[in-house]
Amino acid sequence: MSQLLANLNPEQLQAVTLPPQHALILAGAGSGKTRVLTTRIAWLIQSGQVDPSGILAVTFTNKAAKEMLARLGAMLPISPRGMWVGTFHGLCNRLLRAHHRDAGLPQLFQILDSADQLAAIKRLLKTLNVDDEKFPPRELQHFINGQKEAGNRPHAVEAWDDFTKQRVQLYQEYEAQCQRESVVDFAELLLRTYELLERNEPIRRHYQRRFRHILVDEFQDTNRLQYRWLKLLAADGAEGGAALLCVGDDDQSIYRFRGAEVGNMRDFEREFQVKNVIRLEQNYRSYSNILDAANAIIRFNTHRLGKNLWTDQGAGEPIRIFEAYADSDEARWIVEEIQGLVRDGRSRAEIALLYRSNAQSRVLEHRLFSAGIPYRVYGGLRFFERQEIKHALAYLRLIANPDDDTAFARVVNFPTRGIGARSIEVLQDAARTYNTSLYATVPHLTGKAGTALGQFLRMIEDLRRDTGPLTLPELIDHVLDRSGLRDHYKSEKEGSERLENLDELLNAAANFVAEQQAGAPGADPADPGEHRQLADFLAHASLEAGDHQADQGADAVQLMTVHSSKGLEFDVVFLSGLEEGLFPHENSILEAEGLEEERRLMYVAVTRARERLYLSFAQSRMLHGQTRYNLRSRFLEEIPAGLTKWLSPPSPRAALGGATGGAGGAYFTSSAKPAATQREPRPAFASLPGGLRIGQNVSHAKFGQGVIVAAEGGGSDARVQVNFGSAGMKWLLLAVAKLDPA
Repeated sequence: MSQLLANLNPEQLQAVTLPPQHALILAGAGSGKTRVLTTRIAWLIQSGQVDPSGILAVTFTNKAAKEMLARLGAMLPISPRGMWVGTFHGLCNRLLRAHHRDAGLPQLFQILDSADQLAAIKRLLKTLNVDDEKFPPRELQHFINGQKEAGNRPHAVEAWDDFTKQRVQLYQEYEAQCQRESVVDFAELLLRTYELLERNEPIRRHYQRRFRHILVDEFQDTNRLQYRWLKLLAADGAEGGAALLCVGDDDQSIYRFRGAEVGNMRDFEREFQVKNVIRLEQNYRSYSNILDAANAIIRFNTHRLGKNLWTDQGAGEPIRIFEAYADSDEARWIVEEIQGLVRDGRSRAEIALLYRSNAQSRVLEHRLFSAGIPYRVYGGLRFFERQEIKHALAYLRLIANPDDDTAFARVVNFPTRGIGARSIEVLQDAARTYNTSLYATVPHLTGKAGTALGQFLRMIEDLRRDTGPLTLPELIDHVLDRSGLRDHYKSEKEGSERLENLDELLNAAANFVAEQQAGAPGADPADPGEHRQLADFLAHASLEAGDHQADQGADAVQLMTVHSSKGLEFDVVFLSGLEEGLFPHENSILEAEGLEEERRLMYVAVTRARERLYLSFAQSRMLHGQTRYNLRSRFLEEIPAGLTKWLSPPSPRAALGGATGGAGGAYFTSSAKPAATQREPRPAFASLPGGLRIGQNVSHAKFGQGVIVAAEGGGSDARVQVNFGSAGMKWLLLAVAKLDPA
């Protein structure tokens, strides 16, 4: 027993040896929460307080469950067999298999993953002859899953309008289809199990008596239904129920878009009258400069349960901050720093490049590729391999070469235009008969297949004709609109990231043209050949999408979004794109809860670094093929100056009045901040028509007082984004809007 508890710090020891009562463990980043959880289980078993079969441990990934079992196997002299360890979905599957009749399911029911569920919804819409333009399958999938995660069956959904009523009817039809086919989706696993336990008292009592200790990892990421499920098993906190120990970090709750409810932690503390709230604040990962920066950033959030990370490892190196003129310069600087780190003996695998949005990886990938540095995109695809980019490139390939059968097959019915598999088979058979490409075979077809395919052919012909005189970025922009790709992804509930990637394709094209004109290797920009520049760009895209990505386990730089980085750690971390509107994201700035989640995301990013942290931003960034000027992120200003080292002189600042709010302030946040933490005025980066500049206070006859936070375009097309506080964020064309300096 003494060996089991050796080397635990006082807070960890307290958490491990708690009496059988409800407890909330606030485990900061790098504080050893996995060790605490597994040691707690081992201590309960080894001290004879509970048999392994009396323990239920809930993790958020299968990987975490396997790691926990492996650690327990090494800690305990006996096998932990009989203990239930797994994810919510895995545990629910186990319960439903054991009680399938009571749950109204056959013993061999099958589980639909996300892709299978989407295919089932598409099939349902086709069977019911429902217009999938009005009810996009992916959007309907999100609606159904959202209702299930809220615990709502179709009869319980409030429908205030005809559109919602129709969606509820489709939800009902989908449920009937799943029941007929003996299949359940992921959301159904949890809801069906919850309903089984709620209505079947003998089964509920059985598991309440069996599980004397319930331990939950990553509690901050639970949704409302998962919390209700836990409450049922723990007898709603009643005396004699299981002891519920929840481990989590409210400062790392970053999955609100998936339904995670950080408020579950406060509700658990109140509803279960938790007397044991233990804070694990000693960090074993990072130096104190990094932790002090993280603490300083997160303290601006309100409604925190509160903790302060610390370490005994010393201050370490200052946080390096770099301000670039443009995003391409930022990427070039990052790559040069990486080259220097590698020369100094750093492993590439211990260097991570983090970014807020997936679209940001494109310019970084381009620089890494050009420098010959191996890299891996963690948890995602490289830019030119992403689905939406490959679709766009397929349209472009058809414009450059209509006989490209691979490109034709990829987009002939994407977005869907009524061309079914049978029509494609007829076309392929005819192509073999005539020995021609699919494109050239279309005019030979008659009937329904010929009509539908003929319309697609005319669209491609129109694109080939219309795009001849356009520049490369204009050509791509036109194709994205005319093909329907933009409208398709706009209809998806979570299509914003794909739209950002499509916009980034315009930036890639603009940069490609600029590099050609500057004499970079490639085709002669003066070559008069039709669509020659397009062909060269497609070749460039294919080369960058080649096999340059390093193999798993190779010594390669790691690229990932901040969301993907959660749970990981690296010796060196670069965090790029720290600009207002990008990080924090513009969709979150005007919403208090959204801004607080962005700050938690920043906290997660900073605490990924063990030894060295680089933060960077660009005065200008390509967006939608145009240059956009931005303010540096407020998160940079929330870091105490004594912790940082600027690698470039910070921009001169403009006098902007109050720093934390009000119509004359630089940006608008919650007023519930201590006066001592007010930020300095914002920087001014660029001059605009009329003598205006970014960061300047202005007034508008309709919207009132505001501040210019971004700008794009030039001349008569110049426009600015102004934060008018309560009136919201507005884009205004300077040639039309009358803005007066305040």
